[in-house]
Amino acid sequence: MKAPIRLLLALASLACACAVSAQSYPTHPIKVIVPWPPGQATDVAARMVSERLSPALGQPVVIDNRGGAGGVIGCEAAAKSPADGYTLVAGSSGPISISPNVQKVAYEPLRDFAPISLLAINPFMLVVNPSIPARDVKELIALLKTNPGKYSFASSGSGATSHLMSVLFNSMAGVEVVHVPYKGSSQSITDVVNGQIAYTIETVPAVQGLVQGGKLRALGATSLTRAAAMPEVPTIAETVPGYEMFGWIGFMAPAGTPGSITDKLSAETRKIMQDPEMRKRFLAAGMEPAGNTPAEFGEFLKKQNERYGSIVKQANVKLD
Repeated sequence: MKAPIRLLLALASLACACAVSAQSYPTHPIKVIVPWPPGQATDVAARMVSERLSPALGQPVVIDNRGGAGGVIGCEAAAKSPADGYTLVAGSSGPISISPNVQKVAYEPLRDFAPISLLAINPFMLVVNPSIPARDVKELIALLKTNPGKYSFASSGSGATSHLMSVLFNSMAGVEVVHVPYKGSSQSITDVVNGQIAYTIETVPAVQGLVQGGKLRALGATSLTRAAAMPEVPTIAETVPGYEMFGWIGFMAPAGTPGSITDKLSAETRKIMQDPEMRKRFLAAGMEPAGNTPAEFGEFLKKQNERYGSIVKQANVKLD
């Protein structure tokens, strides 16, 4: 048999094997690593989608929470997992778009993961303690400019999404404020509520109830359009033109996962995200539902990495 013929037969055999693999997948439970503790926005989104994905695929889709190091630990575990479609990761802006730009991590986000589908966009909200004499973003900026270095802002950790959002805001507003990093958003928000910290920028789900209860005052959404869950609050961009940042959540798999499998997972995920009831659940949780193809999600990830990298470089952000 001539070499070219053997090569063609080998390629045909491989194509058939991939087709059979895609048709039979999945044959046993799928694990979704969530690199955050239960109850965090990424966990909530992953659980809502996994509940629907399980019956669609005919196999259990199990959540595996592996929190720590701002999501880095779970993402490292996912990157090292077999690329067979049975381990996925609920990626998010922190460990995928931000952390690799501010610290050394054991994975390269654009190389070590195969995109599946974007699940949601998370607008953040600039909130202050009610005792702060500022009713809107313009008044806050004026207050901070009048008192350079007097006030402080909290973040869920150096290099975290909330940190970079605040750094960009402070830079564009031309204010000098003291950064107080925490090991998570729960304590940082608590200290703003207690009045120890002037303000923070956090996810809508994390602050919405506190704003409604009068324990925090919302001044501005970080997205270009007002947050669907809090449409009465203006955007920061309405006062600081050009300001725009948001978090994101999406399903990914270890690099090398067959395209037939990621395509199948993406198609099923997009069906779920297009369901009106699911969209209502996401909006009720303060997240704006999405859904796209692996190629579209891959392009989105590339742009997010470049944007955060640019912000980190311009602001000279380093871990405290």
